[in-house]
Amino acid sequence: MRPEPDTLVVGAGTAGCVVAARLSADAAHAVLVLEAGPVWATPAQAPPGLLDAATLPLDPAAPWLRHYPAVLGYADGAPVAATLVRGAVLGGSGAVNGAYFIRPPAADLAAWSAQVGAATWSAAALAPTFAAIEHDLDFGAAPWHGTDGPIPVRRPAAPDDPFTAAALAAGFPAVPDWNAPDAPATGVGPVPCSLDGTLRADTGSRYLLPALHGPNLTLRGETPVTGLLVEHGRVAGVRTETETIRAGRVVLCAGAIESATLLLRSGIGPPDELRAAGIEPVLAAPVGQHCADHPEIGLDYRATGNRPGAVALETVLELDGVEVRPYALEFAPGVRRIGVALMRPATTGVLRLRAADPRVPPVIEHNHLAAATDRLAVLDGLGIAAELLSGMAGAELSAQPPAAAGLPAVLTTSQHLAGSCRMGGQDDNHAVVDRMGRLHGLDDLWIADLSIVPVPLSRGPQAMVVALAELIARGMRG
Repeated sequence: MRPEPDTLVVGAGTAGCVVAARLSADAAHAVLVLEAGPVWATPAQAPPGLLDAATLPLDPAAPWLRHYPAVLGYADGAPVAATLVRGAVLGGSGAVNGAYFIRPPAADLAAWSAQVGAATWSAAALAPTFAAIEHDLDFGAAPWHGTDGPIPVRRPAAPDDPFTAAALAAGFPAVPDWNAPDAPATGVGPVPCSLDGTLRADTGSRYLLPALHGPNLTLRGETPVTGLLVEHGRVAGVRTETETIRAGRVVLCAGAIESATLLLRSGIGPPDELRAAGIEPVLAAPVGQHCADHPEIGLDYRATGNRPGAVALETVLELDGVEVRPYALEFAPGVRRIGVALMRPATTGVLRLRAADPRVPPVIEHNHLAAATDRLAVLDGLGIAAELLSGMAGAELSAQPPAAAGLPAVLTTSQHLAGSCRMGGQDDNHAVVDRMGRLHGLDDLWIADLSIVPVPLSRGPQAMVVALAELIARGMRG
């Protein structure tokens, strides 16, 4: 019989790799990581398709992806369907994303701290953690940056970028460093990216693999967890398709979709919804009730003299709640896209089970653009994006931006689902975990991933998830 690990981490994604590496630094503490997708023991064994940061390895048949049907919103009463894609692989979605690595603005972190009633998640409190996780190759000498962390960060945007030139000509301020504490809410500038040369630098290669040499850290791939083992008021382990594994404590790092569905399948969630799915409730909790994402609408255009990008997104224009994204990759031969994403939507969505069977995907409904304020913000962003396109030499808009009534029909998603297991106090009716990720109502379960973020984030989530995992691991070490 294998010895029981002190900590069992579910998911070797962005957060799980950080948590496992940090907890295993104590040689006396045994850590077991279970990953549903493929894993490898050295960086040289990584699938070549995952390495080049200039490509997004999202082939529908790829063995390192999970797909989930979702409804983004409604157009004339009909659902607007989409497929959510998540990395099920060592490094998680960080191994397949665009390497975007911007910290959340201070205002987001202030709202987060206010939500949980503690300064733990404020910009000032998190600044040392953000600096410690990075090796900033551009601004490492600045006091708010670091040069000794595991994640290399650099800004790949070329100086002749026509979008940046058009934005500057339109009067938007230049922002050389989006991760500076005084970065403005509105401006244009290069995207900090987690890059090692041209290679994507995810937490699998930068945190977990270097820690695997220790005898107290074990990584198992191709091992989907199907539920939690709940006994006598605590989470005593997990169930897989073939076995039950006990542990001193469990940390869910499976992402906003899978962490929530694991709780629900284990009887932790809204009781009426659980019973409807054929599950006996164990603990009433608002799991899946307040999900958030970044709705996005794209403007396609043709351009002459296109150059390949170092990453999918090299520069962004921020409009204080709307992010305008001139993607460097082609969406079709000769066709590029500017995405307009709403970063602080007023509405939230829901995630719930269809059935207890783990093979049946959950229901995910985003409820995008249901609020008039959200539609107005997107329209304003689309208008600015179209105006900038008209000032880009050689760029020709494929179609005019949609009117307000046509927005839902062209909805897409930024693939940033969050908040399905929100953080908050014991008396917060929206909260599933406390301010350090511990589950309310049962002992020995933590969650450390994007599912616990209680407020919309105005930037892409990768940098925040790494910092979140660092902070929660530090709290677990005591």
